[in-house]
Amino acid sequence: MMMESHIQRMLAFAVLVPAAALAVHADDWPQWGGPLRDGVWREDGIVETFPSNGLPVRWRTQIGHGYAGPAVAAGRVYVMDRLLAPQDGGTNAAPRNESRGIERILCLDEKTGAIIWTQAYDCTYAIAYGIGPRATPTVHGGKVYTVGAMGDFLCLDSSSGRVLWRKNFPREYRAKPPTWGFAHQPLVDGDLVITFVGGTGQTVVAFNRLTGAEVWKAGNAVQPGYSAPVIHTICGTRQLVAWHPEGLTGHEPATGDILWSVPFPAKSGMSITTPVLSGNRLAVSSQFGGATMIEFSPGSVAPRVLWHASANGNAPEKPFMNAGLNTPMSTLIFREGHLYGVSTYGETCCLDADTGERVWTTLAMTSGGDVPKDRWFSVFMTLHDDRVFVFSETGDLIIARFSPKGYDEISRTHVIEPDMFSGGTSGRKVVWSPPAYANRCMYVRNNHEMICLSLAAARNGADGRGGTRGQCEHASSGY
Repeated sequence: MMMESHIQRMLAFAVLVPAAALAVHADDWPQWGGPLRDGVWREDGIVETFPSNGLPVRWRTQIGHGYAGPAVAAGRVYVMDRLLAPQDGGTNAAPRNESRGIERILCLDEKTGAIIWTQAYDCTYAIAYGIGPRATPTVHGGKVYTVGAMGDFLCLDSSSGRVLWRKNFPREYRAKPPTWGFAHQPLVDGDLVITFVGGTGQTVVAFNRLTGAEVWKAGNAVQPGYSAPVIHTICGTRQLVAWHPEGLTGHEPATGDILWSVPFPAKSGMSITTPVLSGNRLAVSSQFGGATMIEFSPGSVAPRVLWHASANGNAPEKPFMNAGLNTPMSTLIFREGHLYGVSTYGETCCLDADTGERVWTTLAMTSGGDVPKDRWFSVFMTLHDDRVFVFSETGDLIIARFSPKGYDEISRTHVIEPDMFSGGTSGRKVVWSPPAYANRCMYVRNNHEMICLSLAAARNGADGRGGTRGQCEHASSGY
């Protein structure tokens, strides 16, 4: 009997060991930019190249209009959308006119795409590109934080969708919605949830994340911009980094006290991309102002401007003749001494991080050919090991490698149809919504559906990638 029991234990162990060897790392994507808000995807077991017949679709779910990307946490997917009132005709056109409708927060089952709950509120738009909400929800501690295009800031119970508290920036702070609506992603830090609001003394506002009570407010930029606040530890100082239309500021996260400020004005209030950090250097790029690099030194909180690569004349109009990097919406990748980004006409560029000089430029990743075709090209770039997953506004997903030697495209597949109005001269349709990567899947939406596609590799080893995971742990990218 003892021998039989021993054999059973040995057999069980023999079964468990291979299973453990095949165990792979999986993450949620609970906010803009992923778990660490840095645009790095750290899951194992991901495809090397795409199947010739496209990625397997796990599910599709019909949703309303919007640019807001999804957040994935604890087996659920959260996203915002908008439904127009019937009498407003369902237009997606760009003019800044009033349109009545409702904004919604949706919770979907991660495995099936079935809608678990919705929370809706009336919301009349008076903004340009008034399709729908812009901001990715932030999920933390059993709560979901959302910012609507007209400044409705909600905290909801993640299980039921019940509203726990809410704010309205125009009503409570007299904050005017920016031209393209409120679009920043809420940041949770400890007991705080931090947002851009805009206005004298209140560019950035922190609330108690449980009660909604205001804790601090700081900054004097009248417009809030469209960037995402981030927390970085730079030369030993943990700080909130904010880019708004007047410049970059560093704040003490608990109090909002301004530690440093660097002017970097954004024309038309277009501070959109997220500042990226590598070591003691912080970089950001804008459509009209080019790119700038600031450098921190041990023992000094205030940084210095290392370089500012601004284009000659009107930056977007002569893309290949310009210096620098002029990104309208696509956050940079900053790794191994170089910056990579996509300028407004779709030029993928590499800059030397020491000097700001262009190393190379290509249209191969975006529109192709030798001549730029249209303005406001957008992609969302996410680092995964030594590769970059690029979701293009065309609805393509691309696997590529960027290096000082050039752009190397590994694989490309079409994942979703572009159906949003771009405003460009060509009348092209686009997808301007950031995807989420979790559970070895991609979650992506356009103006009428959310799709979940599998990116899981065949089980050939512990991580399906030959053990290369983690090479980008200290780089910043994509968002």
